Amino acid sequence: MSTQFFDLDQLKSELAGKNPRIILKAALAWFDNIAISFSGAEDVVLIDMASKLKPDIQVFTLDTGRLHPETYRLIETVRERYPIRLDVLSPDRAQLEALVREKGLFSFYKDGHHECCGIRKVEPLRRKLSQLEAWITGQRRDQNPTRQHLAEVELDETFSTPDHRLIKFNPLANWSSAQVWDYIEAYDVPFNELHRKGFASIGCEPCTRPILPNQHEREGRWWWEDAAKKECGLHAGNLKTVAKA
Repeated sequence: MSTQFFDLDQLKSELAGKNPRIILKAALAWFDNIAISFSGAEDVVLIDMASKLKPDIQVFTLDTGRLHPETYRLIETVRERYPIRLDVLSPDRAQLEALVREKGLFSFYKDGHHECCGIRKVEPLRRKLSQLEAWITGQRRDQNPTRQHLAEVELDETFSTPDHRLIKFNPLANWSSAQVWDYIEAYDVPFNELHRKGFASIGCEPCTRPILPNQHEREGRWWWEDAAKKECGLHAGNLKTVAKA
């Protein structure tokens, strides 16, 4: 289905407040050239649901080169468990080597994380999304202040271009962390072993740490930065939404 004939406002109204399976069914019914972005527990829940609706669904993950060993093991577990086409994306070698040569391996502690994330995450993601009509993410409204106005389906303003209209589905927008983990337990969904060690939101090793009791799950990510800025660029449109609110 071409996005040229896609009525976003109508579908947004139809899917508002719906459960994840209904949203996934709609996404897969509208688009053949669609993929799931995989990095965390929420994404594996979506893979578990979607692979039952459409075996051989496209899935992609970002190998930044700085992931925890446990994350790499989870990637292979998911590859073996589900009937999916998994694409592991890597950063551009020349850009990465230039950054490390000029600023070293830990420049983000001084300069902020966006430059490093731009090379290790955003650029390979942009390459992948330019080949898709739509993508599916595991974002939830309760994850961070930047996501509190998240819609179940939206135009991806960050990665759309004048010649390429990209649609983003967020089937878990209405879910809480507790609902995600209830599903994982009920359906024996694989998850990152770091969750057993106090990690709630897991990214690159230098930028992720366990959280303390009663801390918000995103406080373990880029803990040296303001909470309202904690988007790596993959969902930068959320920052604009917060600014308008």
